[in-house]
Amino acid sequence: MSVSLTFNRVEAEATPSETPLVLAHGLLGQGRNFGSLAKKLSTNRTVISVDMRNHGDSPWYDRMDYRAMADDLSSVIEAECGGRAHLLGHSMGGKAAMVAALTRPDLLASLIVADIAPVSYDHSYVKQIEAMRSIGLEGITRRQQADDILSAKIPQKPMRAFLLQNLSLSDGKARWKPNLDVLAETMGTITGWPALRGESVFEGPTLFVRGADSDYVLEDHKEQISWLFPAVEHVSITGAGHWLHAERPGPFFEAVRDFLTSTRE
Repeated sequence: MSVSLTFNRVEAEATPSETPLVLAHGLLGQGRNFGSLAKKLSTNRTVISVDMRNHGDSPWYDRMDYRAMADDLSSVIEAECGGRAHLLGHSMGGKAAMVAALTRPDLLASLIVADIAPVSYDHSYVKQIEAMRSIGLEGITRRQQADDILSAKIPQKPMRAFLLQNLSLSDGKARWKPNLDVLAETMGTITGWPALRGESVFEGPTLFVRGADSDYVLEDHKEQISWLFPAVEHVSITGAGHWLHAERPGPFFEAVRDFLTSTRE
């Protein structure tokens, strides 16, 4: 299995004594979204933040489903982590991490899932992608120009700022880093949950962290979560929504740190 993803590697501040950690971002995110978290968690372990396929600087593929994304993550663990790692994923990255845990449990020391459940959702980012695609990038040389245009369709400034992180202005030419066409075409797959062969479960240590103000992980989801991940723990971050790691970085870091400490190999 070859490594297909681009990633950022933060080496341990001292001689690494703990199992590496791999971080997987959500839809329309990038590995660099986890930059500060990766640095804080690298005291005694290597932390790798990936750009998921069709995102950031990773290659573009026509295939965009959770088995493919899980295989990507597994390849990074095998090639860069000596075949063993903790795996943390947010939203889309959380679903990919869950599928990796269910299909390659031998690679995972533990699983951390941030504000997503193993279920299908009605949430869709097609509107945001269509707004991004509607911007004529010819002549765009500054991010503010794109922001002014995008504001007509997306009035929420924080959402525009998040989306515009995906705009590259290198070499004097504006382009979107994500493969917006494929992401739009496969949105139903991304918001869904795959049917996996057999009745796989991941019996390793598992942490589900949700934002208390988010509607992504509900009480009704916990039965499915417990069935697939019987060793699960739940933590709710007060004052956080779906982007809990950005909205409440301190409590999120503490929850992840404490869990990793408790699952030390």
